[in-house]
Amino acid sequence: QVQLVESGGGLVQAGGSLRLSCAASGSIFRLSVMGWYRQAPGKQRELVATITIAGRPNYVDSVKGRFTVSRDNAKNTVYLQMNSLKPEDTSVYYCHVEPFGPWGQGTQVTVFS
Repeated sequence: QVQLVESGGGLVQAGGSLRLSCAASGSIFRLSVMGWYRQAPGKQRELVATITIAGRPNYVDSVKGRFTVSRDNAKNTVYLQMNSLKPEDTSVYYCHVEPFGPWGQGTQVTVFS
């Protein structure tokens, strides 16, 4: 059973940057597409980015050009580099083993103007 642990969230001013990490236990990580999602208060969880086993990324339009997803299969870790952050990026961010795998516990990102 894969377990996921996110880290790197925090409080940042608009225009700033954060780098989220998601460490996975278990060898299945290297065989899995990974996703980053976010959920703001009162809203549904939404997909932010995915990355294939080979490292091909895909992004939702609202973060294209600002966020970069990457992975290090040797470290069983997936990253989300977030630049030019906006207040509307404020959410709890989760990583996920696609399509039906486990979720991490989430890490809070708060962007203030």
